[in-house]
Amino acid sequence: MTYHGTNTYLVAGDDGLTVIDPGPDSAAHVADILAVGERIARIVLTHTHADHSGAVPALAAATGAPVYGHGGKLAPDVRLEDGAEVAGFTALYTPGHAADHLCYEYRLTDGRKILFSGDHVMPWSSSIVNPPDGDMGAYYRSLEALLGRDDEIYLSGHGPMLEQPLTLVTEMLAHRKFRERMILDELRGQHWAVAPLAAKLYNKADAFLKIAAQRNVLAHMLKLKDEGVVAEHAPDTEPHPDTLAVSGPPPGVPDEGGVQAAMIYRDALRRFGLR
Repeated sequence: MTYHGTNTYLVAGDDGLTVIDPGPDSAAHVADILAVGERIARIVLTHTHADHSGAVPALAAATGAPVYGHGGKLAPDVRLEDGAEVAGFTALYTPGHAADHLCYEYRLTDGRKILFSGDHVMPWSSSIVNPPDGDMGAYYRSLEALLGRDDEIYLSGHGPMLEQPLTLVTEMLAHRKFRERMILDELRGQHWAVAPLAAKLYNKADAFLKIAAQRNVLAHMLKLKDEGVVAEHAPDTEPHPDTLAVSGPPPGVPDEGGVQAAMIYRDALRRFGLR
């Protein structure tokens, strides 16, 4: 479900290669990186979800390269904050999809500015915002932060190169606000639990997409709760059919952000209403 796997970028510098997001825990993936045959000076992470950071132990052991990132489930050797610079890259803290998410600004030799956007902005799909690691309010703010920038190209964690990226960023933010209005419209009529509301708004058949829809609805609900717009009530006692579908981990569904099946099940029962 991640468009042909994770993109790993190798950027040449004076002291060797910078590897951005070495990818999943895959011996073949690590072997492909090492096959380039040049010195690897550092490993830089956009975030620590397993499909981006799983190869870190093997690659670091093989090269001795230090690991740079914001934190998360894998402690970096060098922690980067917003605005930090390393080997020509400038970190931009963009939480939302993940609490530790960083994008990286980089200037090409011809002067063009690119942004390694990780999973924050991808040309093929919107990002899952998956509580508790994902935060919809932070995601809004991180998208809004990109609107004032002049990056010409985004290189994302999944999918192809994105040119004229601000068009997509504007559309993504508008889409999230549209979804939020749909949720509020439904809450004006009644209280809703996460699973039935996700089923009504998204109407997905695939098990992974059902879960993704529920996580996004929950993220919107929690954002609205933080803003004082909605209140959380006692959870549903009778599970929706889609809730039963996720009582165990469906085949092929990744543990995105460390959320276990039991938590997904409980969260699907959570119920909200307007204040």
